[in-house]
Amino acid sequence: MGKRIFITATNTDIGKTYTTKLLLKEFASRDIRVGVIKPIETGVIDGYCPDGDELLNCVKKLNKEFLNIESIVPITYELPAAPYVAGNNTLVDLKKIENKVKEFEKLCDVLLIEGAGGLLVPIDENTMIIDLIKHFKASALLVTHCSLGCINDTLLSKKALDDLSIPNAIAFNCREKDSGFAKISEPYFKNSGFEIMKVTQDIDKICDVLYNL
Repeated sequence: MGKRIFITATNTDIGKTYTTKLLLKEFASRDIRVGVIKPIETGVIDGYCPDGDELLNCVKKLNKEFLNIESIVPITYELPAAPYVAGNNTLVDLKKIENKVKEFEKLCDVLLIEGAGGLLVPIDENTMIIDLIKHFKASALLVTHCSLGCINDTLLSKKALDDLSIPNAIAFNCREKDSGFAKISEPYFKNSGFEIMKVTQDIDKICDVLYNL
């Protein structure tokens, strides 16, 4: 089994795909063979996976072994909702995901696995996104926002990962609208011993931390 890194977030639309693409490029710049999979994507219309296709186009430029891969998303739903809702509580086919993970791992040294939404997004009545991380024995990168409320959101998600003994790191995806982060939230994290790693500025450091988890 190669290195598995699961990219998750405190919620939807936080920047998982953006971060995953930066990680792919940074690892590849170090002559590390990279791969990527998004096990489940919702909001898929006529076979078009907004996140999955974007990630696939990125990885094909970095690892020629992925040139003949048509999709990196084994399970798709049309409704843009939690998989539990979008799939009408159909039990997730973990074997289907496992087979894809094994297939892609043969093509790379580091496999990035991008989740859907946040950690406690339900997939079916028995499984949440966080359970996939544990099932696949992956370490996790928690992408969090920098707007008001990020302290609560970040701590809750980190506690969920720590409670399941999942090795993890935190990356802050600060956008232009988050200009108040340094004054409103960052002081708490600094005083509490958190290492402040920002997605855009510190992707090299984030890769170092993840590779050694």
